[in-house]
Amino acid sequence: MSDEIRVLNSEIDLERDDVRDSRGRRIDADYVARAVADVHHRRGRRPLGDSTPVTGHSPRVSFRVPEQTRRRAEERARSEGRSVSEVAREALERYLAS
Repeated sequence: MSDEIRVLNSEIDLERDDVRDSRGRRIDADYVARAVADVHHRRGRRPLGDSTPVTGHSPRVSFRVPEQTRRRAEERARSEGRSVSEVAREALERYLAS
């Protein structure tokens, strides 16, 4: 898949043109309707945790780690099909619970 960006000067006919998203899925009228409904439904990221109100946000925590630790976290997350953030949250929760 190319990272090239095309600037379009005309409308796209989703019934006629074969337009794909970044995952290779065909974009058609139903795809667009689902995407618009999803945007209206979500309106941003869902807060983390049970105590965060739905209208609130999850605070961000940032810290530095050695390169080897970052690589190990990425490998672990990839092997478990999770994000590094999920792995880090779980590790911090376990540490604080001990």
